[in-house]
Amino acid sequence: MSRSAMTTTIRRRLASEIGRIDKQAPFRVALSYPSPYRAGMSSLGFLQIYKMIQAEPGMACERAFLPDDEGQGAEGAPVTYEGLRPLSDFPVIALSVAYELELAGVARLLELAGLPALREERDGRHPFVLAGGPLTFSNPLPLAVFADAILMGEADTLAVEVLRLLRDAPSREAALDELARVPHVFVPARHGAEMPPVAQCDSALLPAWSPIRAEETELSNMFLIEAERGCSRGCTYCVMRRSTNGGMRIVPKERLLELIPEDARRVGLVGAAVSDHPKIVEVVRTLAERGCEVGLSSLRPDRLTDEFVGALRLAGYKTLTTAMDGTSERVRETLERRARPRHLQRAAELARQHGMNRLKLYLMVGVPGETDEDVDECVSFVAELSRVVPVALGIAPFCPKRNTPLHGARFAGIDVVNKRLDRLRRGLRGRADVRATSARWAWVEAVLAAGGEAEGRAVLQAVHAGGSFRDYERAFEKIKRPEPPRRQSLPLLAAG
Repeated sequence: MSRSAMTTTIRRRLASEIGRIDKQAPFRVALSYPSPYRAGMSSLGFLQIYKMIQAEPGMACERAFLPDDEGQGAEGAPVTYEGLRPLSDFPVIALSVAYELELAGVARLLELAGLPALREERDGRHPFVLAGGPLTFSNPLPLAVFADAILMGEADTLAVEVLRLLRDAPSREAALDELARVPHVFVPARHGAEMPPVAQCDSALLPAWSPIRAEETELSNMFLIEAERGCSRGCTYCVMRRSTNGGMRIVPKERLLELIPEDARRVGLVGAAVSDHPKIVEVVRTLAERGCEVGLSSLRPDRLTDEFVGALRLAGYKTLTTAMDGTSERVRETLERRARPRHLQRAAELARQHGMNRLKLYLMVGVPGETDEDVDECVSFVAELSRVVPVALGIAPFCPKRNTPLHGARFAGIDVVNKRLDRLRRGLRGRADVRATSARWAWVEAVLAAGGEAEGRAVLQAVHAGGSFRDYERAFEKIKRPEPPRRQSLPLLAAG
């Protein structure tokens, strides 16, 4: 994309935004997202930090995103939306990183901005790169090769505290020394690989809500707000399980409803366990009666009742989406999931009863201990559900994460995952729609989820080589680890 085309796109998007906080201040930060605008402006965490910075006296931020086409050369360099300024103009680049595969976007964004991607190659002449986001709840060590400092966990207020310190520090080295003493701030140059615990913001500051509604996003013109934060459940694969940051914190129904603008026609209720909110049915029905289309980020099958599904239908739901999680009852037991066959059967019946087009079920394959017999049980069960209502499966390969009970498990292998997906597709052909994320890229994610700075450097090597799966494979092959996540368990899948 040329510079003039980029400018035209930015101005069009700004014109369609509702709620932007225009502000001038002496200390300005480039608040950046390592994916394009459509994804970044659908991130409630990113928008929450934007709001907190804009509320701070003497401080403001300008947003920047990975260019839509990742154009190369000077014309493709990212600029901020508010000021059309290059990222190199700012004293601080603050990055929100959601998950492992966005590390490539971090490297690309920095290099497109004309900056060294590796922290060791930057000095006082360059912006300070500060990172945070959901990735920090699991394993930000690969991110440490790119970031000068990393905010661990909930950064609602921590981000502004750290930005004040960076603003007032006499030098880069002094800033690093001071930040290393701040709880929940990981400074790789001072801490090595010893990461501090994740932060928890004051519950009185909840909920996070989006100040900007934007049209050209994954969640077009949707007002996002937290119904709760954290989770009370103990799913063994999840970084947001009940042992993380004190479990589940509920936002009162009255507080939620008073914060949602009267003119909002689309509302997204966000959280790791939104359907566990004790007043969720009342919230959804109240919003539907206002004329709002409502979306929930998570629906647990054991929470679905006739009243709840009726409220969802009134709020615009045409597909009932929930989680099956494991391929069999035995596998779900190992994951400590509460979903039982009767809950999923009831979900199918309720979807049909309320005139929904289909039931969509999310699940994982390649869970430790899973066998072909478990996959066959999934085929039989889903085929039974499909006789009640059309069924679609959204499948992701299991990826072990740090800070979960399954962090020591190994990735099943690309070949194993693909064989099980093929078995599902064959068994459900003509009876259910089966769609899955890539087993190859799940392997890349698994390597990064278990990795350290060496894997972060491998990301940069892969990006420089072109960013294909084979480029990642070659880069990871150079790393000597005692037991890296296996690419495949049988020599059946050719490289490339």
